[in-house]
Amino acid sequence: MSAQTKLPPDALQQARSLSRFLGRMLDSRPWLAGQLAASLDRTIDANAMGEFIAERPLDEHNMPEVLRHLRTWVLCHVLVRDLAGVASLEEVTETMTVLAELTVSHAHRLVREPLVRRYGVPLSPSGWEQELLVIGMGKLGGRELNVSSDIDLIFVYPEDGDTGGAKVISNFEFFERLGKGLIKALADITEHGQVFRVDMRLRPNGDSGPLVCSFDMLENYFVTQGREWERYAWIKARVLDGERWQELEQIARPFVFRKYLDFGSIDAMRGLHAQVRREVARRDRANNVKLGPGGIREIEFIAQVFQAIRGGRDAGLQIRPTLKVLAALAERGILTTQAVEELSAAYRFLRRLEHRLQYLDDAQTHDLPDNPADRALIARAMGFEHEGELLEQLEHHRHCVSRHFDDVFADPNEDGHQLGQVWSSTGSDEQIGAILARLGYRDPQGVARRLAAMHASPRCQQLPNHIRSRLDALVPRIVDAAAATPMPDDTLARCLDLLDAINRRGAYLALLQQYPNALQRVVDLMGASSWAAQYLTRHPILLDELLDDRHLVAQPDWQAFDAELAAALDAIEPDMEHQMDMMREQHHAQVFRLLTQDIAGKLTVERLADHLSALADIILERTLPLVWRKMKARHRDTPLFAVIAYGKLGGKELGYASDLDIVFVYDDDAPETMEIYSRFAQRINTWLSSRTAAGILFETDLRLRPNGDAGLLVTSLEAFRKYQLESAWVWEHQALTRARFAAGDKAIGAAFEKIRCEVLRQPRDLDTLRAEVLAMRGKMRDAHAGKSELFDLKHDAGGLVDVEFLIQYLVLGHAHRHPELTGNLGNIALLRIAGELALIPADLAVQCGDSYRLYRHLQHRQRLNGQASRVDPGDVETAREPVRRLWAQVFGAAEVQPAEG
Repeated sequence: MSAQTKLPPDALQQARSLSRFLGRMLDSRPWLAGQLAASLDRTIDANAMGEFIAERPLDEHNMPEVLRHLRTWVLCHVLVRDLAGVASLEEVTETMTVLAELTVSHAHRLVREPLVRRYGVPLSPSGWEQELLVIGMGKLGGRELNVSSDIDLIFVYPEDGDTGGAKVISNFEFFERLGKGLIKALADITEHGQVFRVDMRLRPNGDSGPLVCSFDMLENYFVTQGREWERYAWIKARVLDGERWQELEQIARPFVFRKYLDFGSIDAMRGLHAQVRREVARRDRANNVKLGPGGIREIEFIAQVFQAIRGGRDAGLQIRPTLKVLAALAERGILTTQAVEELSAAYRFLRRLEHRLQYLDDAQTHDLPDNPADRALIARAMGFEHEGELLEQLEHHRHCVSRHFDDVFADPNEDGHQLGQVWSSTGSDEQIGAILARLGYRDPQGVARRLAAMHASPRCQQLPNHIRSRLDALVPRIVDAAAATPMPDDTLARCLDLLDAINRRGAYLALLQQYPNALQRVVDLMGASSWAAQYLTRHPILLDELLDDRHLVAQPDWQAFDAELAAALDAIEPDMEHQMDMMREQHHAQVFRLLTQDIAGKLTVERLADHLSALADIILERTLPLVWRKMKARHRDTPLFAVIAYGKLGGKELGYASDLDIVFVYDDDAPETMEIYSRFAQRINTWLSSRTAAGILFETDLRLRPNGDAGLLVTSLEAFRKYQLESAWVWEHQALTRARFAAGDKAIGAAFEKIRCEVLRQPRDLDTLRAEVLAMRGKMRDAHAGKSELFDLKHDAGGLVDVEFLIQYLVLGHAHRHPELTGNLGNIALLRIAGELALIPADLAVQCGDSYRLYRHLQHRQRLNGQASRVDPGDVETAREPVRRLWAQVFGAAEVQPAEG
């Protein structure tokens, strides 16, 4: 038992006045008063129940009496403590759950023993002993058992076969007899009462199915006949007795929790609830606190539907107790904190009321009594002076539950849509074109043809009815929403492309159908950016991200994301395929969150690049240990290895579609390290760039390593230093100005930075350096020369590359006297520092920094709309002018001319 709790002196008498059942038990069982007196100041746990049984020798003959006496004591004990106000809801339900577990276990053992003596042990064909697994369902499975509840059980056994005794029967017959004996031991009503009513209707095929089934039979049933309501029932399934429970969970989990986000569960749960409501109305049970409007079942439905939707992708939702599920939904932002607080308060109130209804006569009832005297007793037991106060509070909670239930399960499409004929083509072409023209479509006839072609296509016509009905509900709403965007024709075309990609994925259509706000966000996103539209179409799993408003405003917490990702990846070790998919899905989700904030104007280009670069660093950091663990030839627990970032990632200017310029270095004197780390680097590159079912992480470019494509894939730190000091070209030192440690061994990262600074600070002849930089710029200009009259933001004279070359020249030419120029601070900051050092005019440095910032903004805008980085020259003439002036001042030439062929 637990620590002592002080009860009011008259607690027993007060409880007796509120429970006829308690009075009958005290009058008919002389031993009970003393047993209660000795225990009421403490909770009863499994040990206390075990001691109770130990004092009364338990065998197959006296089992019915002992277990029923145990139940009488436990129930009366809980009843008194609860009505005295010292027992929480959790104490009551946990105590009753433990009682069920313990009595099931003892009854199972005692019923099995004589069967084994008669028939022998049940065996598999290979000779392994078989056991009966007793599964608790419903509130028993969830550790939420009522005080007068029945218990929902399912009996399964691992393998078919025969018993090994003198009289052989099949395993099925053996376990069927065991199951029947177990039910009889618990449910038979004797002069000592009953332990628990047993309900077996949740087993496969219900009352018409066999009492027991094998693992194979259960799995086949799930695959071929399992119904939606059974999925929800199995969410709370828990093995009470039996050692092979992990195998059973492996069978049940794919049936209960889908790999994808299953928003179709909302429709299924809505239909199931409608059946419950019809039954309540038919039997006139509106005052039923479990099944009536705003009752316990509606709270459970709210919790379970999100478990069914998301539990397959979020193991944290694969839990059973309703209150814990609600708390988890609040933590994830799926339900608001206020909603969960109101639902939790209602759940506690309704469960307490349910118990008090059952305390009256130990009856399995959930209905408010018709008898005024009994209603007055219930009000008193709930702490109210008058029945009216109870009913007022009850109505308040039920109203809250109904409101939240409707928020989750209301059908936003039940009234159809005024534009239905535009999709169904029930009107003439002229009528549909006129409707689309009035909505603002620029090419109404073209839009009408696209809609008609999609509607009549074999792909659409062959969709299953439940998916087709969702598509029929969605398209008119999309047509309407797209009309309100600045470019309705383009927006609708992108939306229809998305529907083409997902129209066989009923869960995605169900999401958009159920959540109009998410649909509106999809349409807005499609209208705002063609790149975003393509990204979402490639990764429709990201639709779920649009349900959480927090993603539109919350700044990323990269430290927390890194920790969560690392834990999630470790939890599925060594499943490489799953890890690769999870990493891609998590990366895509983070990119998409940044994308939505970017389009909403909440991020500058610089801040966005910082976030994307930080995210890439995390992906690299998490990739290294995952790949290393899978190396059979690894010679140490942690590799002495680092990833060096160059280019956009090195300069923390990463964009959405940027590839990763990376170099691999190591510092390890162990034998055969070159071979080991070469294989390691190759596998890292494969991990990052392979396309799986979840997509790709990054395209990678490894050509900036020493000797480029002709060089080794990995380089020792010593060899890297030697190459940079003795063999590298000037353009490689230019690239080094933007290089930085990104992932791996931090000591190697620090050593690399020391080498980088050493190389950058080498004294250089400025004339020679100037000539080599100009020559490289000329080669780049040749490679990207074009005939377009538009200005190429990156490659044309006065553009981004010119600014970068200016900075690289200033760093290489002057870092030996000014070490602050070696900092990886970003191009704008380095321009400012060069101005402060009087290497260039300070005002011109600021102007060029502003130009660089503008170019990046324009380039980003063009890419979001799927366009080349070219703009009207007149739009950037003011920005080009200071870059050209600085170029002329530093290099002594107006601009680099393409080399002659």
